[in-house]
Amino acid sequence: MAPEARIKIFLKTSATALCAGAVALSSFSLGAEAARRHYRNHHHHHPPQLPAAPVRALPYPQLPLPFDIPGAQYLPLSWADVKGWGDDNHLAAYKTFRASCRSINAQNGAAEPKALGGSLNEPCRVARSLEIGDDAKAKTFFEENFAPLRISRLGEPDGFVTGYYEPVLEGSRTQTDVYNVPVYRRPSNLFVRGYKQDSLSLPNKGPVYRKIGRRKLVPYYDRGEIEDGKIAGRGLEIAWLKDPTDLLFAQIQGSARIKFDDGSTVRLNYDAYNGYPYTAVGRILIERGIIPKEEMSMQKIREWMAQNPDGAKELRRANRAYIFFREVNLSDKEEAVGAQGIPLTAGRSIAVDKSLHVYGTPFFIEGELPIESERAKTPFHRLMIAQDTGSAIIGPARADLFFGAGQEAGRVSGRLRHPMHFVMLVPKGLDPSVRAARLPVPDPRPSEKIAKLFPQTDPGKGTAKPAAVAGAMDNKSETVAIAGPVPLPVPRPAIEPASEPQRPVKKRPPRQQ
Repeated sequence: MAPEARIKIFLKTSATALCAGAVALSSFSLGAEAARRHYRNHHHHHPPQLPAAPVRALPYPQLPLPFDIPGAQYLPLSWADVKGWGDDNHLAAYKTFRASCRSINAQNGAAEPKALGGSLNEPCRVARSLEIGDDAKAKTFFEENFAPLRISRLGEPDGFVTGYYEPVLEGSRTQTDVYNVPVYRRPSNLFVRGYKQDSLSLPNKGPVYRKIGRRKLVPYYDRGEIEDGKIAGRGLEIAWLKDPTDLLFAQIQGSARIKFDDGSTVRLNYDAYNGYPYTAVGRILIERGIIPKEEMSMQKIREWMAQNPDGAKELRRANRAYIFFREVNLSDKEEAVGAQGIPLTAGRSIAVDKSLHVYGTPFFIEGELPIESERAKTPFHRLMIAQDTGSAIIGPARADLFFGAGQEAGRVSGRLRHPMHFVMLVPKGLDPSVRAARLPVPDPRPSEKIAKLFPQTDPGKGTAKPAAVAGAMDNKSETVAIAGPVPLPVPRPAIEPASEPQRPVKKRPPRQQ
């Protein structure tokens, strides 16, 4: 046999033997693995199954806060801590509160999404069942059904009050040479989203549109455009006044009484506004240095406007907001109707921020006010009831005190711009002291040994400390780690990369075929 043939036969035989060996080894491995699985399954040598760790509860459950008014801070008090509480006429406050309860009891549907919500229903139910005729029982009623809560804007110690009233003005049913300032009712093309055009008393905040055709909406006219006659001649005039300043202050107050030459009177209340935010003309005069802040009052504004007719026109138009009125059927003995829909009570009704508070909420307001004269500091401690609102009344401890109608009420309210203490009366069902007792207490502080093992770092911004502070730190026995300044990395130098020299290309001689 030739040598090449013998080599081929040898290689073929070797390959066959190697394949047989590989098959045998794989069969042995599979058998061993099957044996191991059989052993584990029949001899119960499973690793022990550890029980699942229980879900750890959060250290502070998500419980509702005891009492929450956005942007406010509060402090529960005892009645003995309410300064001047025993000196007020509680019977007068009780009667005003019961008047609010008529509106509260008539409400249907879900409670308002505010701090008090529908909690006034229970005190109103109790008040409806009582016939109180003396001050002591009225005082007891408030103490048994409410808890006092000192309230102010977050970070501020006190609240702030102003005053308002119902002006009594001279006017005419028709336009004359003397009476040529129109008082407008709400135009039919004024539109507010979410309200029907015939709704009573549209909101005094938010956008307002002028409806053109069926679908097109544009912002409504501002004060300057309305004074220039944009809505004149459409039969919207309720009455005519002598002075545009009278109309401006009637719009700021939100109501007015207009007396005619024949002795009759028309009562006007707020009905709608044109969608522009209110701008305080007094603040403009203060910013321009025309009237000092400490001397600012409604009387000062009126005097300046009377002496500066051209400046008064420009000042009025700086407040682009414009108020439209509606006639209300009230007698001369009744006070103006507030936003709650009931007649106000002079000296007991206040306007509050409607976005934060519920109508009918009692507030005890305490401090000193210039009631008797401009420089007087008359003690004022009175329980007031929230029954109205205003576009300039913003904040948790902000109120406009209603003083009635006429010139004297206007003089008193016109000089009020003062900080005061506010105590909010919260129904006992919402007493934050009781509700806070259900909140979990914080975890205990770590021991001194743990505190030393995990020292806290000083978050101070500066790198160096004053010598006095450094000496005090040296004398302390506690170990406090101070974080040193972290140096910034050195900026990378701007080095242009050097161009590499090109290597000479060697030319190879062509291959010879």
